[in-house]
Amino acid sequence: MTCSRRSFLTGTSALIFTTGVAGTAVITSRNSFAEQAKSPQRLGMVHDETACIGCTACTDACRETNKVPEGVSRLEIHRSEPQGEYPNVEYRFTRQSCQHCENPPCVYVCPTGAAYKDEATGIVDVHKEKCVGCGYCLAACPYQVRFFHPENHAADKCNFCRDTNLAKGKQPACVESCPTKALVFGDLNDPNSEVNQVISNKVVYRDKVHLGTKPKLYKVPHQKGEV
Repeated sequence: MTCSRRSFLTGTSALIFTTGVAGTAVITSRNSFAEQAKSPQRLGMVHDETACIGCTACTDACRETNKVPEGVSRLEIHRSEPQGEYPNVEYRFTRQSCQHCENPPCVYVCPTGAAYKDEATGIVDVHKEKCVGCGYCLAACPYQVRFFHPENHAADKCNFCRDTNLAKGKQPACVESCPTKALVFGDLNDPNSEVNQVISNKVVYRDKVHLGTKPKLYKVPHQKGEV
């Protein structure tokens, strides 16, 4: 059997190419696994107004867990006017807090980068050390949920207990404290998460979606026809 110089080089090139392709496939496979492991979350919440009884256990837990001073609040539960006639009177309770928008106006107007959206979790938060107290983010927020912390004088708001409960692998304080399970929290990017199950199986709405903010706080309406 004869082997010319040309056939030898051709065979060698084919071997190198095949090995290279195989190596690339392995590397690509490893990279895809790494990308899956590091896939970002979109943390969101559902407030079930049909289950909320207005006890404000959530607001108390938020204040205690996150050391929120008196006079300001990261979370409020608003009660509606009486609905119905005595003795069949009902109230509607709705949550007011940061919506953790996909398109957060507060982030876009901040001149120092203090307001930001964490790309790993989707949480909208504040670098307190960068905040200069200009108030642009307070004015830009269409939900009016930001305030100046009276002690550090930086913009503040709900951050899903990112520095407290979430850092410990727990649920936000409001979720843990709710006696009627009116709050559900989880990853909106996970189709099997509890929060997605609620959104898929119940009628939900979001506040001021016409503004294009894409809020991640969903609500189960107290009455049909409100959506």
